[in-house]
Formats: sequence, C-alpha cells, structure tokens
Amino acid sequence: MANKSFHKRFKNIGVLTVIAVYFLILVGGIVRSTGSGMGCPDWPKCFGSWVPPTDVSQLPEDYLEVYKQKRIEKNQKLAGFLDNMGFENLSASIFSHPSQYIETEFNVTKTWIEYLNRLIGVLIGFFIFMTVIYSIPYLKTDRTIFYLALGSFVLVGFQGWLGSIVVSTNLLPVTVTIHMALALILVALLQYAVTRPEKQSFAGTAMLSGKIKLLLWLVTGVTFAQILLGTQVREEVDMVSFAMNGQNRDTWIDALGSSFYVHRTFSILILGLHVLLAYNLYRLNNRTLAKLTSIMLFLVGAEVVIGIVMAYFAIPPVLQPLHLTFAALLFGVQFQLLLVYYYASKRAVLKTIAVSK
Repeated sequence: MANKSFHKRFKNIGVLTVIAVYFLILVGGIVRSTGSGMGCPDWPKCFGSWVPPTDVSQLPEDYLEVYKQKRIEKNQKLAGFLDNMGFENLSASIFSHPSQYIETEFNVTKTWIEYLNRLIGVLIGFFIFMTVIYSIPYLKTDRTIFYLALGSFVLVGFQGWLGSIVVSTNLLPVTVTIHMALALILVALLQYAVTRPEKQSFAGTAMLSGKIKLLLWLVTGVTFAQILLGTQVREEVDMVSFAMNGQNRDTWIDALGSSFYVHRTFSILILGLHVLLAYNLYRLNNRTLAKLTSIMLFLVGAEVVIGIVMAYFAIPPVLQPLHLTFAALLFGVQFQLLLVYYYASKRAVLKTIAVSK
C-alpha cells in the first residue's frame, strides 16, 4: 500500500508539472506575440523591483539609459566568458545584433505580461522540485526515475539563467532558439520520468517493428527540427515587425527570408511522414497507441491549418502562441508514443524468445 501511495503522489505531481510546462510555453508564445519579451529590462527583478511598477512615473527619468547600460555590462562579461571558451563568433554576435543598444520604453501591459511569465516559471521550478522529492523512494527500485527528475530540476535552473541572458541580449535569436530547444528537452525528461513507473502496464501489448521504430524516431526528430526552424522564422517576423514599426502586417510574409519558405515546404514532408506513421500504428490494434496517434494527427492537422491561415491572412497575433503551443504538444505526443511503444514492444520480444526456448 505504501508503494502505491508514493507512486500515486509522484504521478500526480509529475503530470501537473508537465501540464504546467506546456502552459508556460503557451504563455511564452503570448509574450512573443504581444512584443512583451523586454517588458522587464532586467532579471530576476523587474525594473529593479520584485513587484513591477504600474506607471512610468515610478521610474527615474533616465531609466532607458540606466537599464541599457546594465545590460551592456552584463553582456560584456558574458562575451568575455564565451571568448575564453573559444566561441568568438557567438561572442561577437551579441554586440552585432541590431537591437543590442535599443532599450524598450515602459509599457505597463507588456511589463506585467512578462512578469506573470516569470512567476509561472518560478512556480514550475517549485513543481519540479516537488517531483524530485517524490521521486526519492524510487532510488530503491528504479534509480533512473530519480535521476530524470533531478535532471529536470537542474535543467529548469539552467533555463532560468538562460532566460536572464535572453533578456540581457535583447532577445538575441540564438539564445531564444536554445531556450526553446531546452524547453522541449525538459518536457521529454519529465514525460519519461512520469511514464517509466507505468512501463509494466504496457508490457507485451505490441510487437516490435523496426519500421515503426524508425518512423517514430524520424517523425519526432524532424518535428523537433521544424519547431526550432519555426523559432527562427518567428525571430525574422519580430525583426520585420520592428523595422515596420508594427504596421502593414499583410506585407510581413513577403519580407521574410529563406527560413520561412524552408519551414513551409518542410511541413509537407512532415505531414506525409505523420500519415505513414499513423497508418502503421493503427494496424497494431493497441488502444493506448491508437489514442495517442489520433491526438497526434489532430495536432499536426491543426498546425497545418494554423500555418496556412497565418501565411495568407497577415499573421493574426492570436494564432502565433497557438501555433507554438500545438507544435510543442505535437512533439510531446510523439515522444510519448516513443516511450509507450518502446516498453510495449520490448517486453513482447522477450516473451517471444521465452516461448521459442
């Protein structure tokens, strides 16, 4: 009974944490679509306070210059560290980015949107810490679960530090892309930790197929790459928006570079791979895999539709965070399919060998 009790607690906090991370990705998308990424020019505080101001009169008259100088000083230290590590090109890019010396004027709405984004991030850190605590009993039965939870906690701490770099570099593209990649890895680690204790329930429910295994890894990999490419497209959109002062949205698509066209063309290949994978998974007649496959098809279909609407209808702001969130959910479902199929097919193979002997 005690084993079931701690297992239930771990599962509940783990699932809650995974949901919270996806919610944070949605909020992050809202931050980007509303241009609130620099709503707080410093980190972890916001305008030097734990509670943001509600009016510009609460700030010194030279606040733009003050916070710009603070960012530059922090970036100089970062650039020096990168130089010493041998990353001279990355170091140089920090100061060559066009928005490096531009400070965003105070906007109460954008400030509080970014501040709430940070509060949710802190809450997720707490959730992951509790996940680590509840995973301690697994040190006696399955240490991997504990180390997955601990790795997630370390990663979310690194994400917090990287978030400060994203702010200090005024949303430098490479930092934003890395930030997104690590968010997806964080989700994968948490899902793995939550799913691993359930592996016996999947045992022997599917036969191993090299084709399906390859397709699962391929689809998950190309989706991960597509999301990162989409992040770069989003960064181009931000630069075009900045250049046009947020006006003439219907011309933004035409002003984008090759990343957008690669992203759009690549989606056709990804859609085809999803259909092929779904066909093979449905043939297994496994209820859990079939359910996850249906969710996967819904998400990839929604992504295609949203992408088309954004391309032909002036990139509606409300669809930008949805496009990002659905993409992250799609990756999560694919990774869950990988986990479930791995445990189901692995045990099935072992049973087959036992019978043959």
